[in-house]
Amino acid sequence: DDDTLARLKGEDRVAFRYVDASGAATEAANPNGSLDNIAGIIGGPHRNILGMMPHPENLIEPLHGGTDGRALFTGLVEALETAA
Repeated sequence: DDDTLARLKGEDRVAFRYVDASGAATEAANPNGSLDNIAGIIGGPHRNILGMMPHPENLIEPLHGGTDGRALFTGLVEALETAA
């Protein structure tokens, strides 16, 4: 609803949006019609929970049909390595 959407945006809890190749959040880039092209949100009192609609784990090996999802996991590992 509008109040929840405003709260998520106001609290900077939108983690990911569906975008096109140029980074624009267009209707064509949104595969499921989610409001405001939202693909993932951050939750929990400590902002340590990520809820995500796309499933990047399904695209990490060429055998599974592509590697588009691998960059997300590589980036997370790199961020954790530099934080340690």
